[in-house]
Amino acid sequence: MNRLGAMIKAALLRLIEAISRFPLTVVCLIGATILLCYMISLHKQPGPIVEKLAYTFLLGSFLGIAAQFACERFEQLHKKRVVVYLVSTLLTIGYYLILMPVQSISHEVTIRTFVAVAAMFCAFIWVPSFRSRADFNEIALVHFKSAFISVLYSAVLNAGCASIIAAVDILLFPVDNDAYAYTMVVIWVLFATLYYLSLLPRWGSERAEDREFARYSAEYPRFLEILVSYIAIPLVAAFTLVLAAYFVKILFTLKWPSGQLGGMVLAYSASGLIIYILASLASNRFATLYRLIFPKVLIPVVIMQLISVGIRLDAYGITESRYYITLFGIFSLVCAIMLSFKPVSKNGLIALLAAGFAILSVIPPVDAFTVSRNSQITRLESMLLAEGLLVDGKITPKAEVSMNLRLEATSILSYLQARDYTRYVVWLPADFTTYRDMKSVFGFESAYPGMDVESNYFFAVMDTQKPFPISGFDILVSASSHRGAVSQNLSAVDFEVQGLPYKLILERLSAQEVRLAVQNAAGAELISTGLYDFGQTVAEIGNVPKQALPPEQMTFDVENNGYKLRVIFQNINITKGDSLEAGVDYELMIMFGVPTAIQ
Repeated sequence: MNRLGAMIKAALLRLIEAISRFPLTVVCLIGATILLCYMISLHKQPGPIVEKLAYTFLLGSFLGIAAQFACERFEQLHKKRVVVYLVSTLLTIGYYLILMPVQSISHEVTIRTFVAVAAMFCAFIWVPSFRSRADFNEIALVHFKSAFISVLYSAVLNAGCASIIAAVDILLFPVDNDAYAYTMVVIWVLFATLYYLSLLPRWGSERAEDREFARYSAEYPRFLEILVSYIAIPLVAAFTLVLAAYFVKILFTLKWPSGQLGGMVLAYSASGLIIYILASLASNRFATLYRLIFPKVLIPVVIMQLISVGIRLDAYGITESRYYITLFGIFSLVCAIMLSFKPVSKNGLIALLAAGFAILSVIPPVDAFTVSRNSQITRLESMLLAEGLLVDGKITPKAEVSMNLRLEATSILSYLQARDYTRYVVWLPADFTTYRDMKSVFGFESAYPGMDVESNYFFAVMDTQKPFPISGFDILVSASSHRGAVSQNLSAVDFEVQGLPYKLILERLSAQEVRLAVQNAAGAELISTGLYDFGQTVAEIGNVPKQALPPEQMTFDVENNGYKLRVIFQNINITKGDSLEAGVDYELMIMFGVPTAIQ
């Protein structure tokens, strides 16, 4: 019992020390915790200011850790710790001021922020080992162990707190369901991070207790040696054999992969390098062989990946994802070459290189966003010039173009529009929207993967934001009919108009055709129509998928002896051909009106 009490007391003391040791990080974590709890209480999407503050607290918390480790490593900075923290605080505030003018957190802002955070993480892992003040491999091991222990303790604490809340809710009094979310935020954002920081020693400190804590923290646990040497390393070896077999297959078939290799090799390289660092302190035969062989094996694997990515870049240009896959491939290749000749004591260069490559990827004009944007715009302009649509910097609409151009132009313009890059395309209208303006600007409709001139698939969706007239009708019914219901009468809808009973029947006659009819109380058919002919009429408008068509293009009327039907299609899905999947699905609204004389 005394031992347990001593452990709890030691943990609390370390938590208190972590609070004083990382003040900026603690302030940002508290701010993030309060902000996340507020977001949970809203039960809706938060405003842009809240999102900007969340990103600011994220950056500030990592900046505070990096600042503290820099102060601990460099005596000159330690003497000016207040100034270092003041500069870090100003940088955090400056980041928020940079975000202030933007309307919302964009794709670019998100990537830049997380890349900056990743760079700082690599930096504060490396800084204590600068000029061999501490062993990088031991530092990395301590960070890994601390993160693992923190996650384990937080998971147990979270499960326990959730059980207590559930018991109170069941046995004593009702508890708001938000309590579970609030608890998770406090535990995983505030406690888990603080406990992780409390387990990190002061590397390079001359105090005896700090040196003893650093030595104790860097001990290699037996369970980790088993995990790395006898589980992780054999798994990497097995995956290496799979990649080797795949590369042999490529050499025989001369068919390069179409995109799936990049992500696999990226994961393989990242996990392999992490395991290499963790295995650097192990002395068993598996770890020794891994350190000897892995860097040499990684070189041809990454080269093959870069060739594969190069083929895709040549065919489809650069996007942010391809940029980072390529950059990580280059980083992995540099690391593999370096590790093939450098001793394990130089593993800190891995973190330093990672931070350098990360920073490079967000600095214009070689950043991922500028390079990707220019690549896709240049690619689109080249295709339009070749087809004669772009002449002297102006678009000349042209209806008869190749399906490949339609597909590529739609894909590139959708990519540029999603990232708000169309404003950099000087020859496009300022308010250009792909789904709405393709035909008016370029002379042809949008096209999507899987579509061609003789496409067997078509869909159309009505623009629900636009109103449609309802005057002259007495009732509106929503209905649907899918090709799987062939030869089955769907449930009839009984309704009344001016006290007289009617029945609406939607009957599936075939995979393509649906018959709509309205009967009176005696079962006599008053009015009817089929749906397939009109669906074909919609499909013939450009013969490509339509999104957000105006209601008038998705509506048709039928009249018989004063009875009126108006059919408004919400969406139509058509699969042509003779396959089992061929047929038409309908989602529609049906409006019915009776003659004035009857009313």
